[in-house]
Amino acid sequence: MITSSAPPADEHDHLRRKFLVETYRMMLLIRYFEEQVRSLSQGGLVPGLVHLCAGQEATNAGTCMHLRKDDYIASHHRGHGHCLAKGARPHLLMAEILGRQTGYCGGRSGSMHIFDRENGNLGTNGIVGGGIPLAAGAALSAKARGTEQIAVAYFGDGALNQGLVPECMNMAAIWSLPVVFVCENNGFGEFTATEDVTAGQSLLSRGQVYDIPSVEVDGMDVLAVSAAFVEARDRARRGGGPSFLLCNTYRFGGHHAGDRQDYKSEEDARLWRDRDPIPKLAMHLKAAEIASPAVLQDIEASVEEEIQAAVQFAKASPAPESLDLRVQLHG
Repeated sequence: MITSSAPPADEHDHLRRKFLVETYRMMLLIRYFEEQVRSLSQGGLVPGLVHLCAGQEATNAGTCMHLRKDDYIASHHRGHGHCLAKGARPHLLMAEILGRQTGYCGGRSGSMHIFDRENGNLGTNGIVGGGIPLAAGAALSAKARGTEQIAVAYFGDGALNQGLVPECMNMAAIWSLPVVFVCENNGFGEFTATEDVTAGQSLLSRGQVYDIPSVEVDGMDVLAVSAAFVEARDRARRGGGPSFLLCNTYRFGGHHAGDRQDYKSEEDARLWRDRDPIPKLAMHLKAAEIASPAVLQDIEASVEEEIQAAVQFAKASPAPESLDLRVQLHG
């Protein structure tokens, strides 16, 4: 998380370089976390389906890590990366996904309804576009209370065809709400290519029609995502109203962990994998002499150790008791 204070130039550069290393660590943490969830799911240890975000780490870290702890996010079914980048602790998140009592929601939410009050996470969501009105409502509340908090709504390209998107964008523009709409356009809605179900030549027009500042971003480049998001965040924070970011990215896996992805072009998948955002940032860190290869290797080892500890914690945690259900439903 960053602060709003303005340090001297030298200190600012130091903090910028430190933040970039932290961003690399976060993206690596998300990738390792997701790969462990994939392995656990294939081993039959994860209840229900899980939807992984490996490949989309640049949009996860490039947005959430620029928020204050008390800012809000509302995510979608592919939201583990958003949770981690907004501050969720890996061992509690892993426990929740495995349906254990020690998880964020007592093991009752599974992967698609994770709620983390401490970090302003209004939840992942199994309803397509379901998080958009939650974020808009949180932004309305923040504006009414004068807290200078902002809210971020994450959704996929498939959600652009849901009726609630224009309704929420219209209200956000009319009321100048401090909300950023972030579309993670990975090219597929479940198993269907975007161009097969979405009319119109420009997805950006979904925001432009309401005079909402709208920007198309390379979602495989965390530096590009960060620059666009910080501008949108600052506009929202100073009362300038909503923004719409269209982040073009790619999910390396299928719709869910067991999806064979027969509908994908192998050539397209290879081209996108060649643009993996994590090695791309690593190359930048080394070329700019921000981090040496040895430092990056130490980060990788540290992340691997943290994720293994999270898995062991989750596996050792008890399942929820049946009598706890009333508490989970009614508080």
